[in-house]
Amino acid sequence: MTTEKFDTSQLSGRNRRLLNEWKQLEQHLTGRSDLSWRVSKTNPQGLPTAYLVDYYIRSICSVTQVDLLGQPGVENRPLFADHFVMQIDLPAHFPQVDAPPVFQFLTTDEQGQPIPHPWHPNISFFGTFGGRVCLNRADTFTSIAWGVSRVAAYLHYEVYHALMEPPYPEDLKVAEWVRTQGEPKGWTVF
Repeated sequence: MTTEKFDTSQLSGRNRRLLNEWKQLEQHLTGRSDLSWRVSKTNPQGLPTAYLVDYYIRSICSVTQVDLLGQPGVENRPLFADHFVMQIDLPAHFPQVDAPPVFQFLTTDEQGQPIPHPWHPNISFFGTFGGRVCLNRADTFTSIAWGVSRVAAYLHYEVYHALMEPPYPEDLKVAEWVRTQGEPKGWTVF
């Protein structure tokens, strides 16, 4: 698929935005060695409404003794993975402010095999929403390409929010680990 086949004068406002997001992904992310991306779903006009992003970044995917997380005296050393897969879904009302893109790490690949998702305070690890990424408030979102790059910075632990204050971490247990073990032991610097 290519972005060049579309005439913007023939597109609705939503479809122009979908095309613009696709072009930004091509412009800013194609050729990066730490990630690749592809369109995974299109609308009837052939414009992307979902993407898959493969990150080839060594990052924390869990900790040892995760069942004893937060217990006094228990050391929870980081475990690492080199490949993570994130899906980006664009809701039907995107780009309205109340319908931001949904960034979600997958826990199984296309063949149903398990894959890790990141251990990061701004990405849900536990519970029903495991893998959900918190980028920012919807009213500060700039572009999908920006979001994909920001998640790469998350995986490198260059960007994270682990303090129990606004805007608050997405995963409180992971945030506590970052504050009490990860930072003090230098495990978030790699």
